[in-house]
Amino acid sequence: MIELTPSDTNAFKQSFSGDVFNTAVYLKRFVTQAKVHLITAIGKDKFSLAMLEYFHRQHIETSFVFQSDYKIPGLYAIQTDEVGERSFTYWRENSAARGVMSFIDAQVVESISTGDIVFFAGISLAVISPTDRSKFWQFIKQLKDGGAILVFDPNYRAKMWDSSRQAKEQFEQAFIFADILLPGVDDFEQLYGLKTPKAVYDFCKPYQFDELVIKNGEADIVCHIGEHTYHFPIIPVENVVDTTSAGDSFNGVYLGARIKGIEISDAIELASKAAGFVIQHHGAIVDQCAYQKFINEQLN
Repeated sequence: MIELTPSDTNAFKQSFSGDVFNTAVYLKRFVTQAKVHLITAIGKDKFSLAMLEYFHRQHIETSFVFQSDYKIPGLYAIQTDEVGERSFTYWRENSAARGVMSFIDAQVVESISTGDIVFFAGISLAVISPTDRSKFWQFIKQLKDGGAILVFDPNYRAKMWDSSRQAKEQFEQAFIFADILLPGVDDFEQLYGLKTPKAVYDFCKPYQFDELVIKNGEADIVCHIGEHTYHFPIIPVENVVDTTSAGDSFNGVYLGARIKGIEISDAIELASKAAGFVIQHHGAIVDQCAYQKFINEQLN
């Protein structure tokens, strides 16, 4: 999407962002040799062309970035309060991404099925046109049957759904298919009224996941793998500027670390530190040089 963030001059800075894209960028920055593809749809307007160029600059593969003749990208504006918490205003009714499934044919499915991991989020589900959701789940099933590891982050945004019931129906399908779940307690509190990692785990336990990583703000991260439960303390960040992309950067680094075979405790620590670094900067995608220097320091 087109992202507008406030600047110090009462104006807005324009960039591009989105939860799946953000996750892709931070995964790519952590596993530089990986081929990271984005599956979405944009238009053919100047913003869309600039967005496509931005994807290239972030070293994201664009073979599955489709271009609509009639639609344009969605847009959102961020506002942050005095402690860095953000709120969003969306304009996405005419977004090309809503119709992305119209571009997904058998040949595209076959190409995507060669990938190892497929990540999607609650916002992905909310964006897709309701008439295309059955096709989306057929697509997901084909990827699952083809051996892809499916990763789901609920990332619930109430304003994007017609009703909580609609969101729950779609999340139910995601929980069934996902091999790795990356929820935040706040997602479950808003949608299901569940307020603790234990309650989230009890909810997810009936599903056949391999890894469940429960994020809980500044509190401990709780991870369930098989019969084992791990608790990882978080060191709070004092200088919080903008919490946009906190979860996305965590997801990207966590998945990247696991891809590289890094043990769960180290993967959680690296992902948490990366998220802590990101929220000390404005915008979803932080400066690559500064970020890469920080990550390299953590790895050495």
